[in-house]
Amino acid sequence: MTQVNVLVLSGYGLNCDHETAHAFKLAGAHADRIHINAIIDESVTLDKYHILVFGGGFSWGDDHGAGVVQAVRLKTHSGEKILQFINEGKLVIGICNGFQTLVNMGLLPGFDKDYTMRSVALTHNDCGNFRDQWVHLNVNKKSPCVFTRELSHVEFPVRHGEGKFYADPNVIERLEKNNQVVLRYALENGEPANGLFPDNPNGSIKDIAGICDTTGRVFGLMPHPEAYHHFTNHPDWTLTKEMLRRQEKSMTPGMTSGIKLFRNAVLYMENA
Repeated sequence: MTQVNVLVLSGYGLNCDHETAHAFKLAGAHADRIHINAIIDESVTLDKYHILVFGGGFSWGDDHGAGVVQAVRLKTHSGEKILQFINEGKLVIGICNGFQTLVNMGLLPGFDKDYTMRSVALTHNDCGNFRDQWVHLNVNKKSPCVFTRELSHVEFPVRHGEGKFYADPNVIERLEKNNQVVLRYALENGEPANGLFPDNPNGSIKDIAGICDTTGRVFGLMPHPEAYHHFTNHPDWTLTKEMLRRQEKSMTPGMTSGIKLFRNAVLYMENA
């Protein structure tokens, strides 16, 4: 069985690298936090890694727009190496600021395996302010996304001011036709949010919260799965525990949906 090695980018305002590395370790991988400069100057290469993580935070203070400076810097200095990494059949995930970086680099949506064309955007929330809340998400079971296999309805927190997914209607149509829309914001009962605030916290077109490329190996999402690595992360965990106690049931928490998402990636690479 292959030891899966994960590279989690850090530096310049990224602030979710510790918990993301921790989540991947819980999912059975070896995870290293590597400064972006080490990738650019090639003191660390991508060769030994199987999964590349563009994590959450505020890279370069979101100057010129969320994920813009990071995208330009990485595409200019390391773009070819990242394309080679993808073409070798490895996995890439972008979370929140990382998702913004992926779309700015053109790594998503990756139509026809073209990872250089920018055709979608993540822009300012319709509500006009930063949103820090938990959201319900429906998973597209027809999606080729490696990370979301066997997941259906999940809850993760969002923490962003520029999370509105936007694209031309023809691009949206193509994403839907290809089942590249992986996650959509939903109501608590699983029904579509249909743009309703705050269930759709940012006004994303068609409630889109995450997309993948046509292979399912490059995945970007605005919510933070790494922030749900233990059952006590969920804001309702004490209520759930008390309800089970009153029903004379014990709380036997298993792997959270956040860890399951990362575990799917680890299992995929173990068997690749």
